[in-house]
Amino acid sequence: MVKDSKKKEEKPKESQLKKFLIKRAPLYLAAVALLIIFIVPELTKADLQSSFSETLTEEENSVVDTLLAYNGPDDEGYTLKDAISDEISEEYPKENIYENKKTKVIVVVSSLENKMYQVDFNFESHKNDFHYNWDIDMNSKKVYGNDEGSEHVVDLVDFSN
Repeated sequence: MVKDSKKKEEKPKESQLKKFLIKRAPLYLAAVALLIIFIVPELTKADLQSSFSETLTEEENSVVDTLLAYNGPDDEGYTLKDAISDEISEEYPKENIYENKKTKVIVVVSSLENKMYQVDFNFESHKNDFHYNWDIDMNSKKVYGNDEGSEHVVDLVDFSN
């Protein structure tokens, strides 16, 4: 009889934590899978702004941010960034062009005079290229197109409702 009671005592007891985790493991696995499927792609989604070069200085970044945030003389609604993105989306429907390895977005900022800057925006991909050239007055935050395509984009922003 003593041997029987020792055998029973030698059996290790299962941990309550282990029982708890084993019972709910499928729920935790499903939650992690949903997180990976739906949240991670949204966080890593490429767009126009994320395609810019990391080599711009702080001042150049400020100029580019002001340029892209330009939303016309009434300071509301459609922005220059929206207009450029729409132009690119029209050319590449049903395609996330920013994730293509052949896509390059080159932004060059040049200082002119009296807080005036010239911004060259070159979008190159496997299918087509877009080239825009703007002058921006950092004092008034006014944007001027230097070529027909650039003027068209500024007009879209200026005259949108």
